[in-house]
Amino acid sequence: MAMIPSLPHSAPFSGEQRLWINGYLAGLFSDRPADAVVAATPPPPDRGPLLFLWGSQTGGAQKLAKTFAKRSSAGGFQSRAIGLDEASPEILAAAGRAVIVTSTYGDGEMPDNAQGFWNQIKDGSAPTMGKLEFSVLALGDTNYVRFCEAGKLFDQRLEELGARRIHPRVDCDVDFEKRSTEWFEGLLKALGVDDASPAVFEEPASEGTALAYSRERPFPAVVVGNRLLNRPGSAKEVRHIEIALAGSGLDYEVGDALGVMPSNCPEFVSEILMAAGLRGSEAVGSHEGLPVRHVLQDRVDLAPFLRALPEAGTPPDDLVKPLRKLQPRLYSISSSPKAHPGEVHLTVGIVRYEIDGRLRKGVCSTFLSDRSHSSVPVFIHSSPGFRPPAQLDTPMIMVGPGTGIAPFRAFLEERRAVGAKGKNWLFFGDQKAQCDFLYQDELDTLQRDGFLHRLDTAFSRDQEHKVYVQHHMLENSAELWAWLEEGAHFYVCGDASRMARDVDSALQQVVEREGGLTPEAASAYLTALKTQNRYQRDVY
Repeated sequence: MAMIPSLPHSAPFSGEQRLWINGYLAGLFSDRPADAVVAATPPPPDRGPLLFLWGSQTGGAQKLAKTFAKRSSAGGFQSRAIGLDEASPEILAAAGRAVIVTSTYGDGEMPDNAQGFWNQIKDGSAPTMGKLEFSVLALGDTNYVRFCEAGKLFDQRLEELGARRIHPRVDCDVDFEKRSTEWFEGLLKALGVDDASPAVFEEPASEGTALAYSRERPFPAVVVGNRLLNRPGSAKEVRHIEIALAGSGLDYEVGDALGVMPSNCPEFVSEILMAAGLRGSEAVGSHEGLPVRHVLQDRVDLAPFLRALPEAGTPPDDLVKPLRKLQPRLYSISSSPKAHPGEVHLTVGIVRYEIDGRLRKGVCSTFLSDRSHSSVPVFIHSSPGFRPPAQLDTPMIMVGPGTGIAPFRAFLEERRAVGAKGKNWLFFGDQKAQCDFLYQDELDTLQRDGFLHRLDTAFSRDQEHKVYVQHHMLENSAELWAWLEEGAHFYVCGDASRMARDVDSALQQVVEREGGLTPEAASAYLTALKTQNRYQRDVY
């Protein structure tokens, strides 16, 4: 009998596909028909239902939940993954076994699609969960004080409602891949899966070829445009960056973000090496023996060196050990692929500052703006929860101060390209009209052409008292309310810690004032807008 080949576990196929193909190969290379071999391959045992619920602001938690649902299906579970905005406390209570994968928005808030669900289970009217077994995977960022707060709240509340943990909650920082996989493996073992095939623990292949570009394998793109958007006299430096995607196979939609994998400033790396008394060629054992210069420039986040350089004589491994993995940066895309085929545009605020008299630079912003690149590693980060209205006659209200204007430039380009007739209203703000009016010429043209129906600007430094976009919202509350009642979608992009909260507060005041609603009813109105995908935010 000929040797029977089989697929390696690294092959880009699901567990079910792997079983079928290995069975087919066994049939070809044995004395038995292929269908007999396939029939003889035992299917995974039926392990019953397992519900995955996700709370996500930018799509990361959603992708993880769907990935783990597919992988657990390969292990025999009847798995499904739905957003928390599609679920209800009753669905959760009846699920039997459920998992919540949630990010935290801003400093401790629920993601938009999780807020309504949370409101239903946090008070005394929530059903008991005595028959529920659960686990929570929390995603967050340790730069925020209330790290992974949303996941912690869900974990605590479900216990209070009588549910029992299948597996302890795990809190993940931005570098979540390893810890989330360990949590998933621990979850399956807690559910009695001790005999899972390696395929269950592997990432399912994405659609398309095995060579598709992704976060794990960024495309080496080229910067083809780089221009300053501010005029002389500005205290800011914002640049319009154009990147060619030819040959990448990467497609994006307006509302998506572009992931950029930067490298650290070579001059700063040299400064660190000099302080440590290293040449740069010394091997780092914890990084496969790579030279320490390479590790510092391309592998780790140098933030903890910003205030204090290392002491002379610091060994390479000690130098690198406390540093986190260098993470990609996400930028809201400011172009429509219909208006700029083969390109993607970004609106980037360049970060430069001093610490103890030494100039420091934002890692990714200056990577894009200052260095001559043979390539810029990029990938598309899909944001399905941040899209212009599907109906072309639906009105659209956009609030995007500063670089928050980026996706709304893309929205307007897209709507113009497809001939959308819906009204468009943009609130934009920055420091000074004379030098900080980003994309002013483009917006003026859109207004003259009658495509941008309203443009309200707030320039905070042009008068004695500071004026922001939320002030103009309140000044125009009657018309804003009328647009909402006509079915308008409301969008916000920009700073999460302050601006987005102030805009949300102003919107609540508009609804209370013009709708004649109590604060509780106005809050419910906004929650309903979010549930209907009519209130969407891209905040950071």
